[in-house]
Amino acid sequence: MKKIFSILLLTVAFASCKKEGQNTVETDKKDTLSTAKIVSLNGAITETLAQLGEENNIIGVDVTSNYPEGLKAQNLGHVRSITAESILALQPTVIYASNKDMNPDLLEKLKASKVKLELIDQEFSAQGTANLITTVAKSLNKENYQPIIDNINAKLATVKTLEKKPKVLFIYARGAGNLMVAGKDTPLERIITIAGGENAANDFSDFKPLTPEALVSSNPDVILMFDSGLASIGGVDGLLKIEGISATNAGKNKKVIAMEGQYLSGFGPRLGDAAVDLNKLLQ
Repeated sequence: MKKIFSILLLTVAFASCKKEGQNTVETDKKDTLSTAKIVSLNGAITETLAQLGEENNIIGVDVTSNYPEGLKAQNLGHVRSITAESILALQPTVIYASNKDMNPDLLEKLKASKVKLELIDQEFSAQGTANLITTVAKSLNKENYQPIIDNINAKLATVKTLEKKPKVLFIYARGAGNLMVAGKDTPLERIITIAGGENAANDFSDFKPLTPEALVSSNPDVILMFDSGLASIGGVDGLLKIEGISATNAGKNKKVIAMEGQYLSGFGPRLGDAAVDLNKLLQ
């Protein structure tokens, strides 16, 4: 699972530069700005830090940290291949990361460095996102983080219940030769459910290779992809050439949704925006 999910995270780095649903909630201006020198190795954490007023203190990030637009920080690469030396060369005072992503060797070296390390237990749900925001805020002694969470919840409350839940199949692509589908217990299954759809591949967990047989058995009404993934196979026309796609309801109706990767699956402060946008597209 870690290998496949790491590939998924890597893809986010090459996603379209389209930036959707910017969260305009601001934290209390009375919060004291920290002087921390921050390295963030997770896109959702980076977005949270920026929302909390720490954008200018972020000096290094991983490839999934592609938002907010214009973030001025050194891109250190993918968290599974980043070296401790490249992080420590920036002389950070605090390092943030998700415990789901961290390379064990990197984790050991960072702990040995004695630099403050904040490992966040990221859960892909609305409550998990609230917990992430709360944990990051408290680590920086930020008090007024609740408006960020309230904004997410307010937007989630506007997600419309669909009369008939469409069956949605998420396909991860890096060219036509590398196609995977998302099963249970993945960020994609969770966002599909939150947005009012039904994950079409619920007979397995994690990700597995796409096969014509799986397409026929799942028969999705909608195919969901990262916009970078759809572009890598030649757009909708290229997708329809993949064996089995045209036999599905989604293929017959050319019902394909593409969204920017980190925005769709990051489960950070823009979760509410992403869920609302996907819900509208599913309608």
